Amino acid sequence: MSRLVTIYGGSGFVGRYIARRMAKQGWRVRVAVRRPNEAIFVRPYGTVGQVEPVLCNIRDDESVRAAMIGADAVVNCVGVLTERAKNSFDAVQAEGAGRVARIAAEMGVPRLVHISAIGADAESDSRYARTKAAGEAWVLAAFPQAVILRPSVIFGPEDQFFNRFASMSRLGPVLPVVGGGTKFQPVYVDDVAQAAVMGVLGTAAPGVYELGGPDVHTFRDLMRQMLATIHRRRLIVNIPFGIARLMAGALGLVQAVSMGLIHNGTLTRDQVANLARDNVVSPGARGLTDLGITSTPVEAVLPGYLWRFRPSGQYDAIKASAKNLKA
Repeated sequence: MSRLVTIYGGSGFVGRYIARRMAKQGWRVRVAVRRPNEAIFVRPYGTVGQVEPVLCNIRDDESVRAAMIGADAVVNCVGVLTERAKNSFDAVQAEGAGRVARIAAEMGVPRLVHISAIGADAESDSRYARTKAAGEAWVLAAFPQAVILRPSVIFGPEDQFFNRFASMSRLGPVLPVVGGGTKFQPVYVDDVAQAAVMGVLGTAAPGVYELGGPDVHTFRDLMRQMLATIHRRRLIVNIPFGIARLMAGALGLVQAVSMGLIHNGTLTRDQVANLARDNVVSPGARGLTDLGITSTPVEAVLPGYLWRFRPSGQYDAIKASAKNLKA
């Protein structure tokens, strides 16, 4: 019988790429998610019955344990960018990560891969970053031989970075950003997935890896590159951190007053704190090169999925060419 991997959050942005790669390796893939009926798109990644979404709540021991029965390896991709209801940073990124690792150790699972983030720091001003660090600590305490991957901002067709700002660019002549001078080292989602698969297969040595692409860019430069890709001219306006904190506070107040009915997914104080720090691979850290993975540059991928934000979408180049035709 083929080996089995359980991927917590396997229908998410990164998880689906790991699931697809593991299916191609011939493994059975159990995709553990809160809403399996919304994850049926993962089934065609393999043959009939090879990839199967199952119900799991990472906040519950028995739910996590049930999804792990018979697994030869475990990958935890679960994380949240903003808190909502019971899915707080602590509950998901710290306690949830620790729960997966502890149960994997108890059940004798041979290998564990944990997806964290560059910037994970117990002393950070950001609760997101602090809980990422806490999650790593709990993982290593329970499962010392785990492979921990810390990616920089991840890009790809389903990302919430370039897609979000490309969508914003259609709303008017100004594109506001917070932390325009902050540095990022964007990493392609499938490169992260390849690193995770190496952890599952045992070809990556245990420990922490920081994953970044081949180039470091400021936030402002990335927005310029995105705008050039979608053929739009916009004035990029950098919002000072002080004003951004006030804006985030006001949006948070609206969410509190509405008792969560109006969710602040636009800008939070925690996001502002994160944007105040560079998000790049640390000097001397192990990374993609140490895994033998050639990192993919942003410019090689962006046009393949941002074309829909161009003024004429897929026909933009044709219309531009038509203007050069002589009557």
